[in-house]
Order: sequence, then structure tokens, then C-alpha cells
Amino acid sequence: MTELVRNPNVMQKAQAEVRKALKGNRKVEEKDINKLTYLNNVLKETLRLHPTCPLLVPRLCREPVELRGYTVPAGSRVVVNAWAIMRDARWWEDPEKFMPERFEKQEALDSGGAAAFEYIPFGGGRRICPGLAFAYASMEYWLAFLLFRFDWELPERRRPEELDVEEAFGLTLTRKNDLLLVATSVTA
Repeated sequence: MTELVRNPNVMQKAQAEVRKALKGNRKVEEKDINKLTYLNNVLKETLRLHPTCPLLVPRLCREPVELRGYTVPAGSRVVVNAWAIMRDARWWEDPEKFMPERFEKQEALDSGGAAAFEYIPFGGGRRICPGLAFAYASMEYWLAFLLFRFDWELPERRRPEELDVEEAFGLTLTRKNDLLLVATSVTA
């Protein structure tokens, strides 16, 4: 919601998609979620910029590995910085900018890191997060519901660029301060 409020044009496009796909419905149903490709791109871009776990679970190197001219000795503890990888300008055009449209062009990217390890919000390979499917389904459903049923704005006529977006780093990445929005119910 933070990125949608900060990017009103993205919010409008996502709401238009949700409201068009669900027109005539009284509620969001699981079968409707597959119609929401732009909403899915919004979630992917959000996870790229704000991965839940910025540092993936540490791994132990079982044998020496040569990596870009460096030797990682056996027994070394390796920590992958997913946050930095998903903001690396070598793989991402304008990496600090919130652009859900980038996932229309990069169809090979999936959330599992199987096709391209530059997008790993849930880790990748054999050790990928087993909750990936549940997490996506939950996020898609609730975001679709929130965009379908409500219009959103900042309180006290604040502008999007005034929104506090500071994050607290730790085992997980969270907002440092709560997001406060005004919701206005819309007729479905």
C-alpha cells in the first residue's frame, strides 16, 4: 500500500484492473485473481524493492568454490543479500524506482529464482521458501479486496512525496513507522 500511495498512477491502474475484472461482483473470489495480471506485477515489484527477508537464511559451503576470482573455503557461512541483488543496476533498469511494468517485459522472472537469480524475494532453488504459494495467494487476495472496495489517500491532505517510507532492517524488513491512510468505501 505504501508504494501504491506513493505512486498514484500505479494505484489508479491497479484499481481500474481490479474493478473491471470484478465488475458486478460483490466480493473478491479466488477464481478472479488469475485475471489480475497488473496487480500481480505490483506485488512482484513490491517484493523486489521490499523483500520480507532481505538476507536469506545462511548456508554452509560444503566444498571450496571459486566465485568471480574469489575462493570460498569449505565450511564458510554464506549469506545472500537478496535486498541488494534485487536493486542491482546490472540487472534492473532504474532499480530504485517502483515500476510494476518492468515485469511485463521480464516474463522469464519468477518468484522462485528458478529462471533468474536476480529476483529472489523467497530465495531460490532447492531451499526456496515453502510458503511462497500461500504468501502470494494471501497478498493477491487482500490487495485485490482493498483496491476493489476502497479508495485510499493520505490523511490531512498530505502529498505522496511526504510519506514516511523508512524501513527497519532486521531478520525481516518492516516499516519503521505505521502507514496511516484514509479509506473511503466505494460501491461495488
